[in-house]
Amino acid sequence: MAKSEGEEVGRYAYDGLDRVLHEKARLGILTALITRPEGLSFSDLARLCDLTDGNLSRHLDVLTDAGLVKITKGFEGRRPLTTCALTATGRRRFREYLEQLEKVLRDAATKEAAAKQASRSKTRPGLAGA
Repeated sequence: MAKSEGEEVGRYAYDGLDRVLHEKARLGILTALITRPEGLSFSDLARLCDLTDGNLSRHLDVLTDAGLVKITKGFEGRRPLTTCALTATGRRRFREYLEQLEKVLRDAATKEAAAKQASRSKTRPGLAGA
């Protein structure tokens, strides 16, 4: 594959797209939690993310092991209540992830616009220098 002149090696590698965060269900979990600093109940989080209890539990294990989410077990009256909340580390890493994702979007939009402009210039030879 030909390398375009002036393009950096690994320009589109996007190493900041953290694999722990980049999975669809975990991305939904983190998005739901970042908007609620006090956290969400396990059942509300499962409903918002359209996950089964088992699936949510598995993803929360990954996020908890990575230090991104804190699980608190307690009671509301006599009923057990599990609350999930982002840790300070989780909040920081999620923001860093979003910044990297924004870079992906900017790069794609910029390159797409440049490719369209180049294509237009090729199809209308008299307008290339205009």
